[in-house]
Amino acid sequence: MTHTAGMDQEAGAYDLLLIGGGSGVGKSTVGREVSALLRAAGTAHCLIEGDGMDQIHPAPEGDPHRTGITERNIAAVWANYAALGQRRLLYTNTVSILEAPMIGRAMGGDEVRVTCVLLTADEATVRQRLAVRETGSQLGIHIERSLRMARRLAEEAPVGTVRVPTDGRAVRDIAAQVVRLAGW
Repeated sequence: MTHTAGMDQEAGAYDLLLIGGGSGVGKSTVGREVSALLRAAGTAHCLIEGDGMDQIHPAPEGDPHRTGITERNIAAVWANYAALGQRRLLYTNTVSILEAPMIGRAMGGDEVRVTCVLLTADEATVRQRLAVRETGSQLGIHIERSLRMARRLAEEAPVGTVRVPTDGRAVRDIAAQVVRLAGW
């Protein structure tokens, strides 16, 4: 598996675009906009919102972090997409950039080119966005978890990860930058 941005697609290779970041930075929104831009350009692709790939309680025995079930679910969904001729996967999830090897395995292994994008936002922006989304008793918990995760992602991001700030920017502009970074 190679980490790269902007390479032309070769026959037999898959392209994986990972969009990660803490809660409130705009991963899902940007992912949907990237997909819309790709559709408008006639670029074949598929989108998986990773938050739904591990929604099981209790966690499977021996898989407390649910990475095993996540990999199995991605592999199953990707197998269906690949059977239809898809070569590009756009995957959004908080820690997606840290899980590139697992997601690459789920896609079939060594011929997966990966572009990692870490969306960022300052604390005030995250607090503002989450206050709109989280209207119940969990707001404080979500804010603290997002800020903690943003620090972790900043520290542990793989070499070659491109950081894209989202503060005060139009979603379409962010998505267009992400599409350019992926070379799609």
